Amino acid sequence: MINLLEILRQFQPNQKVNYDKILQKMVKIWQDEGIRPRILLHSCCAPCSTYTLEYLTKYADVTIYFANSNIHPRSEYERRRAVQEQFIADFNQQTGQNVQFIAARYEPQTFIQMVKAKNLEEEKEGGKRCTACFQMRLDLVAKKAQTLGYDYFGSALTISPHKNSRVINEVGIEIQEFYATRYLPSDFKKNNGYRRSIEMCEKYKIYRQCYCGCLFAAAQQGVDLKQINAEANAFNERVRDEKQDNLSINR
Repeated sequence: MINLLEILRQFQPNQKVNYDKILQKMVKIWQDEGIRPRILLHSCCAPCSTYTLEYLTKYADVTIYFANSNIHPRSEYERRRAVQEQFIADFNQQTGQNVQFIAARYEPQTFIQMVKAKNLEEEKEGGKRCTACFQMRLDLVAKKAQTLGYDYFGSALTISPHKNSRVINEVGIEIQEFYATRYLPSDFKKNNGYRRSIEMCEKYKIYRQCYCGCLFAAAQQGVDLKQINAEANAFNERVRDEKQDNLSINR
């Protein structure tokens, strides 16, 4: 598989890196060599995975890895996981693709303890707390990718205009040094990727959350977590009822 570090060595010191163009270059090499790699892609929510999957599945076999212990409260985590799974099912049905889904264990205390241990509670959104969160989650993805034999690991987070793609890519590049798998560079918001994600959310009727999921960011932004919890619980109950009804029908 292609080693991103070899491509980056061609850049001059302090030269700005266009990670989207690097990904396009890698895709061209895959096509020229007749390769269809296996990618384990971190996703925090269905909206981030929309255009990302539409693009990547043209060239690779993709599995979404839902590793997001930073999401609070638990009911919201469960809602986002359910919406992510449903989108993948709908996407596969409409496109004929075979995107797979894996979820890591939900361990919110791991994230909270990490933030407190590093004194990052008061960091602003987009600051050091976010970088530490990227590191925690991408490390999980790389480890899982190595365990399951994926060619690449990456993240759909770069589709968001609210996330620093340069930082995400730099974290991924650092992490790949510790695992027998390659990091997949990206900047999925480029080429109207973010706009396309909004269109796909409307098409697939996907829930779009109002905060990243982090307890600390939600507090800073004045998010009403009691309301979020109530709405998420109501959604999750409807999902459970629908599943139960489907089981009853199929018996």
